[in-house]
Amino acid sequence: MPIASALTLLTCVAIVAALIYFGLRRCKDATRIATSLGAAMLLIVAGFAGGWSALVDGGYELPLLPIAKRVDQLVDWMVIRYGDFLGDLNNWIVHKIGFFERFLHQSVAWPLMALLFAAIAFHASRSLTLSAGVVIAFALIWSLELWTPTMQTLSLMSVSLLVTVVFGLPMGILMAQSKRLRAVMTPVLDFMQTMPSFVYLIPVVMLFGLGTFSGVLATMIYAAPPLIRLTDLGIRLVDKEIVEAATAFGATRWQTLFGVQLPLAMPNIMAGINQSIMMALAMVVIASMIGVRGLGQEVLYGLQRQEPGTGFIAGLSIVLLAIVLDRITQAYGQRLAAHRQVVH
Repeated sequence: MPIASALTLLTCVAIVAALIYFGLRRCKDATRIATSLGAAMLLIVAGFAGGWSALVDGGYELPLLPIAKRVDQLVDWMVIRYGDFLGDLNNWIVHKIGFFERFLHQSVAWPLMALLFAAIAFHASRSLTLSAGVVIAFALIWSLELWTPTMQTLSLMSVSLLVTVVFGLPMGILMAQSKRLRAVMTPVLDFMQTMPSFVYLIPVVMLFGLGTFSGVLATMIYAAPPLIRLTDLGIRLVDKEIVEAATAFGATRWQTLFGVQLPLAMPNIMAGINQSIMMALAMVVIASMIGVRGLGQEVLYGLQRQEPGTGFIAGLSIVLLAIVLDRITQAYGQRLAAHRQVVH
């Protein structure tokens, strides 16, 4: 079918749909209006799909929306325009992360690190059982001879989580203060959470190359949405009466935010940090494909060499590290929630 015939079909369908809609719109019945609008939209979509199919069958194989081409052009433009700056930024960040990584697995012995995390766990939960479990988990990781990859993973996660909090927490606060921003950011966060994590690696690698910094950026993008959402939710769940009381006593907007809303929203914020940590750990294996060192690289080696034992002990170490971090953050969240109930 030629292009003219296809366009004629589309025009006819659109005219019929418009006549149906405007003809029934004269009725004041809301149900009929909704039905007529739905029928009109279905006709338009069906006509458009039929016209496009006719064009494709007629040999006009053109993409409906050339999004892939536009994304490629955008990334290429950024590489050409800002390549030197991005390269310098990459080298600087990699140097700082490398320093932190060497500090963790060379300057701090594993018993001291285990005791440090046990102390943090006890401060969060006041539970000797949890503290002992943390020490046992770290001792097991050390006995598997995976202490260095574990510290490499921990350093990557720490930097990624720091960047996530720096960008995610203010965004969640702004969303809680502005309904318009929330309406804009909600589909963006949906996109970030549902997009396959492999997709993030492609533009990041093109802009910053293989290595740790690319892994940090990909991890941050993947792990940020839970923190943003739960920060927004926690602030909006604060009782309006408390906020009104603070305002009545002369508190400014900033004083109300930092003195009332954020402290009361901390249980939700800690839950968001917990979820961000879990999602960051989920990126460990994927980030190893772009040269990020750590436990994910050990899993990748086990896959490439067909050594299931190597992959299993590396996966077990990831699980142990995830359990330790999860229990600590959950304990802090429960403690803050209990403090909130006492305040009320």
